[in-house]
Amino acid sequence: MILNETKALNGSGAHGAASVSEKLYVSGVSAEMQPVQRLISEIAPTDIPILIFGESGTGKELAAIQIHRLSLYRDLPFRKVACSSASAESLRDHFIPENGNGINNNSGGTLFLDELGEFDQDCQRRLLHSIPDGTGSTGGQSASWRIVSCSTRDLETEVHQGTFRSELFYRLSGVCVQLPPLRRRREDIPLLARHFLKKYADVFRRAEMKLSDRVMQVLVEHPWPGNIRQLENVIKRIVALENEELGIVDLKISPMFSNLPPAAIAAEPRSLKAASRAASRLAERELILQTLERTHWNRKRAAEALQISYKSLLFKLKQIQVPESKV
Repeated sequence: MILNETKALNGSGAHGAASVSEKLYVSGVSAEMQPVQRLISEIAPTDIPILIFGESGTGKELAAIQIHRLSLYRDLPFRKVACSSASAESLRDHFIPENGNGINNNSGGTLFLDELGEFDQDCQRRLLHSIPDGTGSTGGQSASWRIVSCSTRDLETEVHQGTFRSELFYRLSGVCVQLPPLRRRREDIPLLARHFLKKYADVFRRAEMKLSDRVMQVLVEHPWPGNIRQLENVIKRIVALENEELGIVDLKISPMFSNLPPAAIAAEPRSLKAASRAASRLAERELILQTLERTHWNRKRAAEALQISYKSLLFKLKQIQVPESKV
């Protein structure tokens, strides 16, 4: 399956409003992000293939969109291929003409390969035979697609292990961009938090909130295994509930929370049994969401990894109120 097959991501219009959020993901005041910003600015206007690495939730797709907006292809489509669900047939049907002359050149733009490491051997072979070899052409035709890929996996190691084709890796990794995890760019957390507070105040039509210094401290010191996506979800919950204490309740089970003053846990259940149940539910929810992220929201694979039935997973997803559109 090809997801988000074509998006018009021009500098203005329906997608223009998202540009502020995209820039925040790949910018900030932290020292970790300064070289990333410079690298993206330098390579975006070229047609060099780019491979973006980073943990889940660090904003790899948004970085790709930002590259597209700064590129010569900005007025052309941004096409996303979900590599985890793609097949050689779907690649041929959507991107590769029957005559074998490479990526369809009737249009052009940025081709974003989401989670490149998920391509099986057939997809890797099909793609390798359908992209430019560095001479600026494929099959005798001018290539009109700029390829940007991303991966959470160490593809270079997989190349050495023989599980990922070396020719394809070197063809697509003209320039590699490494996005740092949120725990290494803590100076950016207040900036991101304020942005998400405003964003979801507009979405939910609520008065814009200001976080207390203590809650901001919790956010800055939290390890954020889910990175920026997890931070956004926490802020979204704070705004939806209009309660910062309830919004960060799942962060309070982290070790750093025990260092906060007693007032910080006043809203927690006083009953040991109730506290145990609450912690269990939160831990279960976090494990389910992390497993879904790891399996790229493939519910069947997630159920297998969690060692529960597919039906049980669907039930639990309803319990923890994961939106249907997400799963």
